[in-house]
Amino acid sequence: MTSSPGIDRLAALILAAGESRRMGQPKLLLPWGATTVLGQVAHTLAAAGIGDILVVTGAARQPVEAEARLLAGSLPLRVIFNPEHASGGMLASLQAGLRGMLPGMEAVLVALGDQPQVRQATIAGLCRVYLESGNALVLPRHAQHSGHPWLVARSLWGKIQELEPPATARDFLAAHRQLAACVPADASILLDLDTPEDYLSQKP
Repeated sequence: MTSSPGIDRLAALILAAGESRRMGQPKLLLPWGATTVLGQVAHTLAAAGIGDILVVTGAARQPVEAEARLLAGSLPLRVIFNPEHASGGMLASLQAGLRGMLPGMEAVLVALGDQPQVRQATIAGLCRVYLESGNALVLPRHAQHSGHPWLVARSLWGKIQELEPPATARDFLAAHRQLAACVPADASILLDLDTPEDYLSQKP
């Protein structure tokens, strides 16, 4: 596809540090079409024009990083480990991912590793709205609810780094919602894979 001008300044991080407790096995490694759950997320981001994708690992580090290394053979993908994944949760992984961003990147898409349903068009739309509007936050919306992935400009990364538990990324988004542009999206932005039933009902 033809990339939008300026998209080379946008990166993505995939939060992939969860323990998959309800799934009973590392859910990011489950088959999804011709790839894996993690692979589908990475392929969709790359197909939308994202040229730097950082996977933040934690639980199941070895097999998840092994899969990431395989994906990196054909995708612009890097890996960083979050040593505080067990105690700090998703916020700690988000903060670790921001610390791992390359200097030239001015905004980042925050994606979930267990959300392979998200469409390329949604990601491209978020990037396009950011590049055209300059809003520091761009959120996908469906049925009056925001979901993932969402985009945040570097000017706000420090605010995320200042958060401490029990604060969450949701608290950050609520505090800065007045800065956000919202992009209509389909229901996939609200879906993820938590249980075997989720996986069986949603896999292609």
